Amino acid sequence: MTCWKIRRQLPGYLDGALPGTHHALVREHVEFCSDCRDELERYRKLSALMSRAERVAPPADLAVGIRVAVAKERASLGWAARGKMWTSRAHLILRNILQPLALPATGGVVAALLVFAVMYHIIAWGVPLGAVPNDLPTNLLQPARLENLAPFPVPGPLDADEGGSSGPHALLVEAIVNAQGEMVNYHILAGPTDLAVRRQLEQVLLFSRFRPQMSFGRPTPGGRVVLSFSEIRVKG
Repeated sequence: MTCWKIRRQLPGYLDGALPGTHHALVREHVEFCSDCRDELERYRKLSALMSRAERVAPPADLAVGIRVAVAKERASLGWAARGKMWTSRAHLILRNILQPLALPATGGVVAALLVFAVMYHIIAWGVPLGAVPNDLPTNLLQPARLENLAPFPVPGPLDADEGGSSGPHALLVEAIVNAQGEMVNYHILAGPTDLAVRRQLEQVLLFSRFRPQMSFGRPTPGGRVVLSFSEIRVKG
């Protein structure tokens, strides 16, 4: 630092008002600069003289005089100046009231927007809802179901019930349906699993019609339909 900058900070150095880094810089400069050291000594003498000076008490009627002057100034103001003063005061009061509420209100708006975004995503894209045991049926999620079952390629009748009970010689199958109502996979839960049965079963499921799982009125993949075949005829 130059001597000019150091001398501007000497009063603050004496009062201890300088930050730690500036205080150390001034102290190091004064130790090596005789001119600034002499200036600092003059400030010390002046501070000592001012500390011994007698304090003058303010007049007893000073507070009353200030109030009277303020009242006269208010009375001399026009309607425009008074309106501006009251507007400024109202603005200050509203700011003091609303500023502490700004952060909670902003958080509430952000939370509401996040909830709206999640609900819009569920409604627009049809995210399937997980089933809860013993819950009441709603229209939000409708499971997939069989519309029309294709016959086996063998003569004779064949009865199939959706979700029916299986007998001793029944075939219980779980079909997985996509959003277009097409079978994409299946699992034999009970019954014969030989190659001939699987071939006939695949033909039946591929040519059958299913209604896909519905979520908020939109078809979604992952629907499961359980079919029970009460009679199976395999042509050897």
